[in-house]
Amino acid sequence: IEETVWAMNYLINQGKALYWGTSEWSAAEIMEAYAVARREHLIPPTMEQPEYNMFERQRVEVEYAPLYRSIGLGTTVWSPLASGMLTGKYNQGIPQGTRLSLEGYEWLRERFTSAEGQQRIEKVKKLAPIAQDLGCSLAQMALAWCLKNPNVSTVITGASRVSQVVENMKALEVVPKLTDEVMERIEAVLQNKPEAPTDWRG
Repeated sequence: IEETVWAMNYLINQGKALYWGTSEWSAAEIMEAYAVARREHLIPPTMEQPEYNMFERQRVEVEYAPLYRSIGLGTTVWSPLASGMLTGKYNQGIPQGTRLSLEGYEWLRERFTSAEGQQRIEKVKKLAPIAQDLGCSLAQMALAWCLKNPNVSTVITGASRVSQVVENMKALEVVPKLTDEVMERIEAVLQNKPEAPTDWRG
């Protein structure tokens, strides 16, 4: 980690980068990088790139919680649609022409066909009426849900067609519709809100 901090600081001083961040680092590793930067008067990482979606919540919502306050950590989250599961297109199985039907994606297909994957798909089916009530797609609601978290700075979206980019951007219009009542409806379906340690609660 110390070598990484020195290397990133060198790149910034050379004008080859403006900032630097981490991806899938633990809170302890990020804090170690900050400690090295403070001790050596170097530039610390300003953001972390973790996986975050309705099914993967622990790291963003709990593990990093002290870092948002103590060091102003920003997050650029990836896989907001859980590899496409939260779009609803896999609710009736794996359609031909999708990533999961291609050779080399067996590892990802297993995620969808496993017992846990099937449980998640059942939850996606129950989320569909909520999206319908909001007048948006499941994908837009899932993206808006990520954006609703005040500790999410940026959401990385993937798209294979221009129409998907346009649809994803419309998620910005859905965020204001995610009232406390709607969020409670979503939580009632997900049933996976992580518990923060008592000593971290304000």
